[in-house]
Amino acid sequence: MGHLKEMVGANAAELVVVRHGQTTWNATDRLQGQAESDLSDTGVKQAQAVADRLARGAKHITAVYSSDLKRASETARMIADKIGCAEVIEMESLRERHLGKLQGLTRAEAQTAEPEALRASFSSDMDEPIPGGGESLNQLYARTKAAYEDIALRHLGQRVVVVSHGAVLRALHVHAKGVQPASRVRNTSINVFRITSSRDWSLRLWGDVNHLQGTDLLRAGQGGDEIH
Repeated sequence: MGHLKEMVGANAAELVVVRHGQTTWNATDRLQGQAESDLSDTGVKQAQAVADRLARGAKHITAVYSSDLKRASETARMIADKIGCAEVIEMESLRERHLGKLQGLTRAEAQTAEPEALRASFSSDMDEPIPGGGESLNQLYARTKAAYEDIALRHLGQRVVVVSHGAVLRALHVHAKGVQPASRVRNTSINVFRITSSRDWSLRLWGDVNHLQGTDLLRAGQGGDEIH
């Protein structure tokens, strides 16, 4: 993570995107989407670990942004406190994918109660929404692209932290690399994107969880991010 000590070029912004800590619903395989659940005790420890890591290893962070869902905003607040940033800027547009009728169900429950919604959540049809008000992949991709480019254009020449969600990070990987990531997005993983003033994306770091290595927090941070 040595490049996080470097200055950022004037024509780009560097977005250090962190997935929130584990939640009580993550721990029980319950689908969250835009529903609220609390950080678990493990999730709090993960958030503290990533906050310590960024405070030690990253320089010139000028702002902290977050989804307005509390699992993200609480993680962001711990990071902001550690790096000495007074404000966390919460944005609704940074929320997790809306999962419609799946929200609040375990995967096992969804297979029985909402099989059509579960199928739609994995559909290869980019325009197919999840029943019950859920988003299609194209809706998720358009929302995340606009939100992150907006942040980048506000902060050209700067490095900012953004605390977000698993499906959102998978969408950002598509924006930068053109493909879905091969691995899951772990809780409190560090992922670094560079977005230029002409809205060109590149990926500088993906899935860094060195702050969890050697602890029992790493296994808990692997949670199924595919649809939450």
